[in-house]
Amino acid sequence: MSILSLFKKKKTKEDLHLDLSWMKVDMHSHLIPGIDDGAQTMEDAIGLVRRLSDLGLEKLIVTPHIMSEFYKNTPEIIGEGLEMLKKEISKAGIPIQVEAAAEYYLDELFYDKILKKDPLLTFGNNMVLVETGFMNKTHILEDALFRLETAGYKPVYAHPERYLYLHQNQALLDSLADRNIFFQLNLLSLTGYYSKPVKKFAEKLIDMGLVRLVGTDCHNQRYLDALERLPSEKYYEKLISLPLVNSSL
Repeated sequence: MSILSLFKKKKTKEDLHLDLSWMKVDMHSHLIPGIDDGAQTMEDAIGLVRRLSDLGLEKLIVTPHIMSEFYKNTPEIIGEGLEMLKKEISKAGIPIQVEAAAEYYLDELFYDKILKKDPLLTFGNNMVLVETGFMNKTHILEDALFRLETAGYKPVYAHPERYLYLHQNQALLDSLADRNIFFQLNLLSLTGYYSKPVKKFAEKLIDMGLVRLVGTDCHNQRYLDALERLPSEKYYEKLISLPLVNSSL
């Protein structure tokens, strides 16, 4: 029986238990301890990894922030943190794979990295996760995405439903869609965790068929507590019916 056929049946309380096994891979989380605003200790990180594994996930691609003013992470810092995390996961006997990429903030420092052809942390088929500020569109957005593409990368637009500037700019949304920029939706957005406008825009992106990747964007236990509401949301079934690429990562 397929996942979709299960959702077509009348839901019971058991059906509403959160099960993310259909995703297989969570490609957006902040679980390397102490290097950004995610898990702060190894104990925190292991608790989150264990819980994500219990939800049915087979692989986690952790994506620490790289942001020039706040989180000055490097591939070396992230790589060292990943190895320590993997070692503790193995010791804890948690059956899950863990890889690392990064969530790059689209600022001038990142733009310079693109121009200088510095190697970037990627996942999947040369994908690069990028984010922007929530309120105002950066003037380098389109050019940076174009330069990433010409350099051989596949840009992934992190949680676009949270960008208020995009809510108000249909032309920009259409332009990004026409260019087949991969949109990554935060699962929590469908629960109203961030705000009602964010939830409404997330639903719009699903209706438009623009979402290609989903992630927990997990930072702490509160995120996972709130995520338990997800199966009761009416757009959950619509989301998992999209041609998402998580399971192929």
